[in-house]
Amino acid sequence: MSQQHAHDDDSWIRRFAPTAQSTAQLVCFPHAGGSAGYFRLLAHALAPGIDTLAIQYPGRQDRHGEPLLDSVDELADAAFAVLRHRLEAPFAFFGHSLGAVVAFEVARRFEQQTPHGPVRLFASSRRAPSIAREGTVHLRDDDGLVAEIVRLGGTDRSVLEDPEMRELILPVVRADYRAVETYTAPPGARLTCPVSVFAGASDPVTSAADVTAWEAHTTKGTDAQVFDGGHFYLDQHVPEVASAIVGAL
Repeated sequence: MSQQHAHDDDSWIRRFAPTAQSTAQLVCFPHAGGSAGYFRLLAHALAPGIDTLAIQYPGRQDRHGEPLLDSVDELADAAFAVLRHRLEAPFAFFGHSLGAVVAFEVARRFEQQTPHGPVRLFASSRRAPSIAREGTVHLRDDDGLVAEIVRLGGTDRSVLEDPEMRELILPVVRADYRAVETYTAPPGARLTCPVSVFAGASDPVTSAADVTAWEAHTTKGTDAQVFDGGHFYLDQHVPEVASAIVGAL
């Protein structure tokens, strides 16, 4: 591996439960405003059978000084450039919210440009790419952006009331929302691997129809599992989600 690729891996990939006993790799892509650390508990729940790699997008936490990427294509291109040199078959992708469409696009790049694509995509808390809705959250003022974050329940309200934390968090969230709200899937975009869709029963932004529509994006079929909870159902269901991933793989 070249020095450049090693540096990129250090920047983009986190491994919270390194294991030499795995039978598969799982790459996790976080939600808007999220970081690789969101998947720490899931990584430990999946070890040692599955080696979990979590993606750290630019502009957050230890990558705070790096320019933000505000389109799904930019995120997918950059992640693919790193992962194509790192993954060994078999591997799968898990994407939560924004991460689901980033994972979908990275999977498409693997299928188009390498001999091996993922064996499965796990799409979490996100409508199918073909379902387009006008999104304007990224155009709101700071208070409007905070209101959306609070509505979905992904961040403690007290954190968002701290001026210094808002200054750190909101530009990242805005860029991520711009990415996902301006994303349009290419017509007829499909994967050749199965898709497992996970959702929260009370998610305010992902409906049953949104989940079903993922069927249009794979030639190998879909299955769906609904958990108690909202957009961030995973917070309360790490063991169950880990079990579902292991069962599917």
